[in-house]
Amino acid sequence: MFPIHDDNRDRRLFPVVNIVLIVINVFVFFVLQGMGANDDFTYAWSTVPQEIMTGTDIVTQDSVQQANIEGQVVQYKVPGLKKTPVSVYLTLLTAMFMHGGIGHIFGNMWFLWIFGDNIENDLGRLWYTLFYLASGLLAGLAHVFGTYILSGPESPGMLIPCLGASGAISGVMGAYLVLHPLRKVTVLLLRFYMEVPGYVAVGLWFGMQVVLSLFSGGEGGVAYGAHIGGFIAGAVLVLPLRFLSRPTSPDLRASTLRDGFRSDDDWRN
Repeated sequence: MFPIHDDNRDRRLFPVVNIVLIVINVFVFFVLQGMGANDDFTYAWSTVPQEIMTGTDIVTQDSVQQANIEGQVVQYKVPGLKKTPVSVYLTLLTAMFMHGGIGHIFGNMWFLWIFGDNIENDLGRLWYTLFYLASGLLAGLAHVFGTYILSGPESPGMLIPCLGASGAISGVMGAYLVLHPLRKVTVLLLRFYMEVPGYVAVGLWFGMQVVLSLFSGGEGGVAYGAHIGGFIAGAVLVLPLRFLSRPTSPDLRASTLRDGFRSDDDWRN
């Protein structure tokens, strides 16, 4: 089930933050990561669970490994971890804006484009920014602690870098499920276009993450723990943040408008 678009007729706030987030992700991937070719950048700024658990920057050497593909032995390079020029804890933030390939960034940015504008409209620009970053950070921590608990502190998985906006976008989808369960979403399902309510489009996606995480056993290169953790974080955070983003005091309302975080129309919801 792939989302195509949703009903945005009630949207009053132009999604500036959502667009800026997409632009930053695209810039980092194509320019700083060199479309994934710049191993020095990618392996320095990704989140490594062992580094987060110990607070220590880990540097390893490149290695050459072998794989049997269709009866032929193929050698391939595995880049080592690079030196992180800042605190390793900051990689929980930087990894949120990095991706592993064209398909990875396209899928993430498409889901952010479809679902993020609605949450920005609900929370306003400032609170949406904070919500997005908080969801991504909590998703990263969920992956780190999940890897530690399920695989063990000495497992090879603790040294595998994690990157991508999926955790933060999962938070956006969790918020979408809470705030827009009945909003119509047009999806592509087995070559057919159909309209489904938001709880179906988003709920099925979340269910798939849970099922796949159980069958993957931590293998396969997808951080399902980050997806699940981010989704739950977004669903929990969005209601308190929405309450905070709706000040009733005229003074608070006026000061928020002066700061430019909202359009006046956004207060008529």
